[in-house]
Amino acid sequence: MQSIRRRLSIILVCTAILALLLSTLFVNITISRTFDNYLVEIQNKRNIRIVKYLEEVYKKSGKWSENSGIEIMHEAYMSNYCLTLKEENKKIIWGMNPSDMIHNPNVHMHIKNEGVYTTSTFEIRSNNKIVGYVEIGQYAPVLLSKEDVNFKISINESIILSVVLSILITILISIFISKQFSTPLSQISKISVYLSNGNYGERSHNKSNILELEDLRNSINTLGEKLQHQDVLRKRLISDISHEIRTPLNILQNNFEAMIDGIFPVDNERLTYLNEEVIRFGKLLDNLNTLKEVEAEEIVLSMEKIDLRDILSSVVNDFEVIAENKNLNISLECSTSNPCNILGDRDKIKQVIINLLSNAVKFTEGLGEINITLKETDEKVILKIKDTGIGINKEDLPYIFERLYRGDKSRHEIEGTGIGLTIVKNILTLHKASIDVKSKEGKGCVVTVYFSRMLGSSHK
Repeated sequence: MQSIRRRLSIILVCTAILALLLSTLFVNITISRTFDNYLVEIQNKRNIRIVKYLEEVYKKSGKWSENSGIEIMHEAYMSNYCLTLKEENKKIIWGMNPSDMIHNPNVHMHIKNEGVYTTSTFEIRSNNKIVGYVEIGQYAPVLLSKEDVNFKISINESIILSVVLSILITILISIFISKQFSTPLSQISKISVYLSNGNYGERSHNKSNILELEDLRNSINTLGEKLQHQDVLRKRLISDISHEIRTPLNILQNNFEAMIDGIFPVDNERLTYLNEEVIRFGKLLDNLNTLKEVEAEEIVLSMEKIDLRDILSSVVNDFEVIAENKNLNISLECSTSNPCNILGDRDKIKQVIINLLSNAVKFTEGLGEINITLKETDEKVILKIKDTGIGINKEDLPYIFERLYRGDKSRHEIEGTGIGLTIVKNILTLHKASIDVKSKEGKGCVVTVYFSRMLGSSHK
């Protein structure tokens, strides 16, 4: 198996090399064709020049002789082509031997095709009358001088050098790019392995300037934080459940043993006390069972049109005596006298309000205040419960809806199971309602619940 860095580098390098080779091939073909066309054009110009030269020679003397234009032979020999001058009746005046051209060291052939000798015949005119012919022959379609050959070699060498340098640069860039991708991905892969093995404290600290990789890194870090937090909650859950169950059982066991041994008398007062412990133990089990049903969505809701204002008034009346015993001032304010209708399960919504008010009373000290407001908007029915209690610190606030989460020590010392808010959140979720909690330690707490207002209900 290959690493992502190696695989990515190979892909980038192979792609770049293929692109360079194709580009080099196309460039070489284009340059060769262009250069050959250039040479052919020069060759054609040469042929025209030779014809015009011989026409001038004939014009000066008015006839052909064995010396007519013979001085051009030297140029032809040096340029590796043959000339043959003929009269108008095709009789040869003078001509060069093609065999002398084969081993001419002055000029190189473009194509090594020495066995094929080609000729082209051109008319020589004087006063629009054919006075002779010149035959131009050569052993290759295009002739190259030594400078031409050197030029083509230098072009090819430059192309090859460019390809080599480009490949080296491509390899370096590929290594750099693959490292940018592979390093964060490799680290994230290691972190995910650590997390799967239960090492929830591992984090990725190498930031990436690639948006998607940085999002992935942040996501895996967030996942690690949540798994670590859930692991802490799981351990706390086991500890808290064992503590909550052990306490009433120890009280019952110690008292029963003392009564059996005759240390405590068996009277109504002690039996009533033990019964209260049994009831508290039963409430804990009931809450755990309720939480199980709600989270598993096994609970059956009896949905109906209910007036939240009536339920709230009833619950607040029930809490007035408790609030009075703690010297708390509890107030209820409704922004409308019309029914605040929602669709829900009456008993479960009542349980939500009871749990929220219980927390407000429980965590608010004497002479404190609990203000309850209910109002409507076009789409929502909003319930707000504000208290002047001990509040919740910033660190605990995100986790208050977790199972058996009890928060800081000051709140943990107050009797409770830490299940109430979890049940509240799950019931509200089943009703497609939401809850928001704002709090400062020592400054109280504000709980806001948003219900969907039932369509067709009156609104003022």
